[in-house]
Amino acid sequence: MTDKKSKMVPLSELTLLDRFLFDEVMENEQIHQLILEIILGKDIALLTRAETEKELRTSPLLRSIRMDVFSMDEEGFIYNTEAQKQPRPDLPKRSRYYQGLLDSSLLEPGSVHFNLLNDSFIIIITPYDVFGLGKYRYTFRARCDENTSCILPDGATRIFLNTKGTNREEAGEELAQFLEYAEKTDDISALNSNSEKILRIHEHIRMLKSSEEMGVKYMQAWEEKLQVLEEGLEKGIQLTKKVLKLSAEGRSESEISELCDISPEQVRRILDA
Repeated sequence: MTDKKSKMVPLSELTLLDRFLFDEVMENEQIHQLILEIILGKDIALLTRAETEKELRTSPLLRSIRMDVFSMDEEGFIYNTEAQKQPRPDLPKRSRYYQGLLDSSLLEPGSVHFNLLNDSFIIIITPYDVFGLGKYRYTFRARCDENTSCILPDGATRIFLNTKGTNREEAGEELAQFLEYAEKTDDISALNSNSEKILRIHEHIRMLKSSEEMGVKYMQAWEEKLQVLEEGLEKGIQLTKKVLKLSAEGRSESEISELCDISPEQVRRILDA
């Protein structure tokens, strides 16, 4: 445990793209609102305090998701905002799954009209270019193939933000500065911006990083994460031992699958490894 703790990134070095700091920053309604205003380029009045790590699931048998930051404004628009620091090749389809589960949670049982669905924005911030076109922002709405000016009025918008964009003039200076700040989250990138909103965000982050209470909370979160990883590793080791033992006894892959309550594909992966 001591060796693992020594590898922990200090709170003072976290950036806005690190999940812990991102969630803590977005817990503040005013700062959360400023960030959404920069991203969307309009004034926003949040109605509810942000929920972090909000879990959505349509059935106990289906995969759940945890949305980083979930909020609603006075117009009833829903916002799910998250930072994805590590590259994920499945991010576009992951956003589709998010959209489906989000929509399924918005209507009360027995609702007759689907027009009661709130307009929604799924916003994902990454320090890499998901689509490789050099854009700071990629905004997706369903369009008609036969007439691309015809947008499907279903109220669903997905936005992918890239801190390494190159189309500064098209994206707007404030958004470009904010995304660069999100990746670095330091005094220099904040002071080099000419945005009052970014300076206010940075001042709040400096306060969080200097807070003794926040330091304790960060340490506790780190230890909980290590515990989950260690428990998962131990379960994996025990499962592997059981699969190998059953295989040595001459059990078939289908038998091992049933006895271990895992798929035949998982059995094959363990045996191949």
